[in-house]
Amino acid sequence: MSRRLHKLIGGVFAAAALGFAYVAAYVAAYPPRAPASEPVAPVSGAPATIREPIARGEYLARAANCLTCHSAPGRTPLAGGAPFGLPFGTLYSTNITPDKETGIGNWSDDDFVRAVREGVSPHHTLYPAMPYTSYAALSRDDVLAIKAYLFSQPPVREPNTPNTLAFPFNQRWTLPLWKLMFFRKARMPAADTASVEVRRGAYLVTALGHCGECHTPRNAGYGLENARALSGETMQGWLAGNITPDPQTGVGRWTDAQLADYLSTGHAPGRSSASGPMAEVVENSLQYLSAADIHAVVAYLRSVAPVQTDSRAAVELAPKGATNSSSLLPARGTDVRGNLGAKLFAADCSGCHAWNGSGRQSPYASLTGSSAVNDLHGTRIRVDAESAAMPGFADRYSDIEIVAISRFVLEHFGNKHGTVSVDQVRRQRGG
Repeated sequence: MSRRLHKLIGGVFAAAALGFAYVAAYVAAYPPRAPASEPVAPVSGAPATIREPIARGEYLARAANCLTCHSAPGRTPLAGGAPFGLPFGTLYSTNITPDKETGIGNWSDDDFVRAVREGVSPHHTLYPAMPYTSYAALSRDDVLAIKAYLFSQPPVREPNTPNTLAFPFNQRWTLPLWKLMFFRKARMPAADTASVEVRRGAYLVTALGHCGECHTPRNAGYGLENARALSGETMQGWLAGNITPDPQTGVGRWTDAQLADYLSTGHAPGRSSASGPMAEVVENSLQYLSAADIHAVVAYLRSVAPVQTDSRAAVELAPKGATNSSSLLPARGTDVRGNLGAKLFAADCSGCHAWNGSGRQSPYASLTGSSAVNDLHGTRIRVDAESAAMPGFADRYSDIEIVAISRFVLEHFGNKHGTVSVDQVRRQRGG
């Protein structure tokens, strides 16, 4: 047999193998449609007291945080257009109002269920920025309740913004291969191994609230590393912290009351204040959950395996710089004139945050013991009609000034030697 013929036959077999692999991936990614009826899920996302379908759907849509991802500044809520900056380009959320031209007004029940739980819309395969990898565990009844709520909203004619993704990520035909390699349906705790409260919390955290989509590390293929579930990840420049019960780098030393306060109000005294995407989650989703559901979330987070991450992220509850300061005056020896970071803090930060980190004007401004000690962009959160805001300093401060104040805050309120660099600041700015 000639070498050329040998190569030709080898190429044919290789192509056949690739074709077989793609067909297998396609079949796995596009399973048969779910039956119109299925067994009632042992856990539902909505409280049993909410029985009216649209009200139930609204509660579930709040818990699933549809509003944050499918709304953008300058657009009507739920009309899409929110950008998601990813390492390989930018995805834009879609219009999920019942408009028949640009939204989901023509979708059947089966269409909607398949899109939410399998990532397959009537038009194409969805990118996993749509958290169907978590929603796969939702019951059909809960998904259709969400649909009923969405279809009760006014239709908005708003064309979807085209994605801007680099090759080959802009090729949707490759998504079945991604699903074959990385899509694993979330598992709920068995009834004989967990309490009713923990199982409800698991449904809220793992499926409906899809917390792992931000708080679980991702691998090189952008799949979730479930062996380290909920141990923290950086998404779009923001740190989604370790929320496992590890006492050093997670929330193991938080009390149940502190966790409940943080989830429902965005602030836990002496622990943290929500900012960035987490502030949006509290504002648009978590603050609307019932007290019982918040406690169920806390109970589930207590039950997961603790994962210790970088010890440098451990929060110092009594940093000497802060404890040796008063509200109005810094600790003795603080060089407010010669230290640029201290000088900037004195001028722009101490009025709200106080030198001892206790916070003035608003409890959200407390820094002592907080994991939220650095914010380039500023943040705003609204809970129960009360608003707390931190202005952004990205345009006001130079890169060197941001480095200086970041290092000062880390040392003064965290007992840590800050290693923030100008290059890091430039990357954070997106330059």
